Amino acid sequence: MRYSIFSIALSLLLVFGACTDLSETVYDQLTDETIDVTDPEIVGYMMGEAYAQLRFLYWGWNGYFDLMEECSDTYMTPKRIGVGWGDLYINMHKHSWNSSQGHIESLWNYAYNGIGYANKCLDVLPEEGKEQAEMRFLRALNYYILLDAFRNVPLETTQDVEPGYLPKQVSADSIFNFCVNELNAIKDDLGTENIFGYPNRYAACMVLAKLYLNYNAYFNTEETSYYEKALEEVEEVLDNGGYSLAPHYLDNFKQDISASPEVIFAIPLDKTNASHNYLVNKCLVGAGAAAYGYTGSPWNGSCAVPQFIESYEENDKRLEYTWTGGIQYEATKDAEGNIIPQSGDPIEFTTDDWSGLGVLNYSLKVHSIDNPGAYQQEGYRFVKSEIVSGDAGTYGNDVAFFRLADAMFIKAECLLRLGRDEQTAADLITEVRRRAFDDPADAIRTVAELKGGSRYNYGHREYTGEGYANWDPATFVSTEEGGEDIEFGGLLDDLAWEFVGEHHRRQDLIRFKMADGRNVFNGKSWFCKDATTETHWDYFPIPKSALDANISLKQNAGYTGSN
Repeated sequence: MRYSIFSIALSLLLVFGACTDLSETVYDQLTDETIDVTDPEIVGYMMGEAYAQLRFLYWGWNGYFDLMEECSDTYMTPKRIGVGWGDLYINMHKHSWNSSQGHIESLWNYAYNGIGYANKCLDVLPEEGKEQAEMRFLRALNYYILLDAFRNVPLETTQDVEPGYLPKQVSADSIFNFCVNELNAIKDDLGTENIFGYPNRYAACMVLAKLYLNYNAYFNTEETSYYEKALEEVEEVLDNGGYSLAPHYLDNFKQDISASPEVIFAIPLDKTNASHNYLVNKCLVGAGAAAYGYTGSPWNGSCAVPQFIESYEENDKRLEYTWTGGIQYEATKDAEGNIIPQSGDPIEFTTDDWSGLGVLNYSLKVHSIDNPGAYQQEGYRFVKSEIVSGDAGTYGNDVAFFRLADAMFIKAECLLRLGRDEQTAADLITEVRRRAFDDPADAIRTVAELKGGSRYNYGHREYTGEGYANWDPATFVSTEEGGEDIEFGGLLDDLAWEFVGEHHRRQDLIRFKMADGRNVFNGKSWFCKDATTETHWDYFPIPKSALDANISLKQNAGYTGSN
């Protein structure tokens, strides 16, 4: 029943096509009555699909990566003058989305597809055992993602329902308790063996730790007991999991991360059989592909929020590991034929030539998200996910969904919030930082720094004047908000530098608060997104398509379109 999750499980429809039978097969008549869903081989295909849905959820168009990053203070997709983009990405940046937002519909659909496949398997699998535990893990993981995004969602645990059945919405605390109970119930059956791409006991610990860590943000409480619970989960990972920090930061973002000792749970991708991850095309200028020996045709979309780039500490190598800025150079080959990125002559490029050099030169500054937008060479580009030469790009790159550094940060955050063993917390962050600095002294983080304000210079920043060379101060719209009033702001900074582009930032910004009680997600402005006192942006609306299909669903508070 084991099938490699490097490939999409074969379609159930194709399974039943006979090689020599030339009679017509009516596929819409394939049902539980015409398919033996208890056949171990068929269950294996369905289990493969349950895993595949997680990959689609993460890297389907407008998927989980975009949902968690586009609304944050680190990464954006502005309207590209002369190229396109804009529309829904502008709404994500400005926090003006609605129930028709493509990102939320994708997440909802893929999560429930995954839950549906898991439930179908669980309807026929034995009540105990590792395979049953894996399906329950995937189901709980999808519900954790739905809770984090929407709060109140339908809870379904079987596909064995009557015709015409409509799923009923339940409260956020029901989803939370379901996830906690499920994950605790399956820990032993998952086992401790580390098999790349499959969940084990420690992956379940990580989901539980995330649930506990964000409890107060989900339910607007100040419960310290959940930090204790999160701490217990990650200490089990740290003490017993056998994981260690990878020697090099980028070991966790290569095409193949199966050898990284840091990865706790991964979503495997493969260029041929499980190809997703469109980052190389979404971020780079077309001509910029030559800097990496990539032969595809990038679309020139996403870039960094300039204020975030300015927040990095001097000598932090994660800046250059994660972003490329300034003049871009052709890739060359060494004597063995290996591609050496950014090692040749400057790449010729004259469109929107702000520097007047006639070469591709990504500027730190960006005009605006939409008024007028961003010119073609504006903004540092995200290159943290390995760009493989030839026609591969990032399409086959594995996803490190949970890694050891995350567990270390969770432990540090819980200790700081509990006011206990604070030097241990600082030592954990320092340990993670060491591989990002040549001088060990630069890596040291003190308790005071972690508990103090943020280095991020928050405030509205945009140039509204048209023209790639027009930086007239009279067109500059700005507010000054800074980051000194953010509680544990130093830790929030380190979370961003370590985990940018890893489905972290939205959740972190919602969890961290300012002195006035608002969270950073709502209470701070950045680039063209403005601060607000509204709190419904902490979660997304139920997608309009879901409301239209199910009259029993109620729209989330703060959004229009309620049934």
